[in-house]
Amino acid sequence: MLKEYKTLLPYLQKYRFKYIAGFLCLLMTDAGQLYIPQFIKQAVNTISEGNPDRNDILWLMLQMVLVAFVISAGRFFWRFFIHGASRRIETKLRERIFQHLLLLSSSFYGRNKTGDLMARMTNDMKAVRMASGMAFVAFTDGLFMAVAILLILIINYTKLALITIIPFPFITLIVLLAGRLLGHRFKRVQDSYSVISDRVQELISGIRVVKTFRKEKHFLDLFSKDNDDYWAANISLTKIWGFIFPIVMFLSGITVSLLLYFGGKEVILGELQPGDFVAVLSYLGMLTWPMMGAGFTVNIIQRGGASLKRINQVLSAEPDIVDCPDPVKVPPLVSMKISGLAYRFETSSVPVISGLNLEIESGSTLGILGRTGSGKTTLIRLLPRILELSEGSILYNDIPIQKLELSQLRSAISMVPQETILFSRTIRENIIFARNEASQEELDKVIYISTLERDLKNFPEGLDTLVGERGITLSGGQKQRIALARALLANPEILILDDALSAVDTKTEEFILNQLMKERKGKTNILISHRVSTLQVADNILVLENGRIIQYGSHQHLLKEDGLYRKIHTLQSLENAEIS
Repeated sequence: MLKEYKTLLPYLQKYRFKYIAGFLCLLMTDAGQLYIPQFIKQAVNTISEGNPDRNDILWLMLQMVLVAFVISAGRFFWRFFIHGASRRIETKLRERIFQHLLLLSSSFYGRNKTGDLMARMTNDMKAVRMASGMAFVAFTDGLFMAVAILLILIINYTKLALITIIPFPFITLIVLLAGRLLGHRFKRVQDSYSVISDRVQELISGIRVVKTFRKEKHFLDLFSKDNDDYWAANISLTKIWGFIFPIVMFLSGITVSLLLYFGGKEVILGELQPGDFVAVLSYLGMLTWPMMGAGFTVNIIQRGGASLKRINQVLSAEPDIVDCPDPVKVPPLVSMKISGLAYRFETSSVPVISGLNLEIESGSTLGILGRTGSGKTTLIRLLPRILELSEGSILYNDIPIQKLELSQLRSAISMVPQETILFSRTIRENIIFARNEASQEELDKVIYISTLERDLKNFPEGLDTLVGERGITLSGGQKQRIALARALLANPEILILDDALSAVDTKTEEFILNQLMKERKGKTNILISHRVSTLQVADNILVLENGRIIQYGSHQHLLKEDGLYRKIHTLQSLENAEIS
């Protein structure tokens, strides 16, 4: 587990002065606590001797108050410095994880669930904060207090100390042995929490589907099982810690019993003053915490190590797609040439795209048609390197796209997918997401092209209406048109619409396409659709089947060929005729 803590070394180095200051304040607090029994000893001895001087007692009380004030100040400042440093480490580490998540490729998110990642960002981070803060305090405080108290007792009360501290080594041994059982149990707790988080996230995201199919009870049963597993994992962990505490308290009680017997005998025989007896009793009571602190430290470190292991799994994940050394700036598009392109997913032995050759000229509009699973979406995801090609090449102005700066390449190619993602912000914020500096005139233009004007009238706050999580308050067509407006505002070199108007009616789609072609005259566009009517505006259309181009040409040219394009056109024409 300790090797996992290497991740924290840079942060511990950065905040070392805060830890040093906290350490000094902690020692000041402990020193004050160690001196309190001495005041009690003097007061009891003074009283037991008979005819005590009131001024002496008042002076001792005043000294105790002053020391208590020092203890309080020290306790405040060690918390300020040490807990403050651990909070900063938590914040910086969480920022580092979030920054790393932004770099990871889509394949990583295909392998990891959202709820699990959220748990690592929240619950696991809490355990790391405790390990970098409270564990340091428990270890330092426990070690200093244990050594100091034992030295005081052995030096001043050697015989009595050696008898009364006999149970304490057993306390430490039990705590350390039990600590070895905590690590994997805590990991089980964290994993169970991740499952619950993922279950809740999945339910909330798909609440419409759940209600539509009346699966509330099904999800309730699943959640109840996950919740029971989480409860069982916590109970398993609590049993160990719950076993330690009573044993420690029992052994601590034995030390008091030994002191009462042997120390009481010495007091009766006059070998030990009453004040010294009370002081030893106070020190033995104070010695219980360091023994418990050992177990507390082990517990926190085990928890932190288990959580850091889960966090390090995220930080150690490498993005599949990165910039090459000395990447080239993306120039204005002249042409994009695709040669011998092939791609297969890790989970499949069958290629999605195989031996594909194509050239896209700047300023042209390319249409893509194909049955479901023919490789349309895979093809257009390869262009901005959302996916990395397996074989072949894609040349942007005769430059391999792997040599282009990745962020600039993706800025030059905007894609509007069929499944639209909107943020939990206003409509305005979602549209200007690509260009915050866009003028109101530019904003009005893309709203007109995407036909959002008529919808804005029905929204209570117009452009400033909140769309809800993932746009849950909007219809499918409204979400698609907001996403289209967002892409248009970016004004990319290549605009890709991946069946992005499937949720709007044909009349609205026709208007949008006509306006889009006017607005983007001289720019490059790629249209993917199952509707032949959508693709008619394209200069050339390619037809994909099993990842290969089986037809290519203009709309009129393909209608003259006996093939899939004409077949689909005929079927759709008949359907439209029946509807009308």
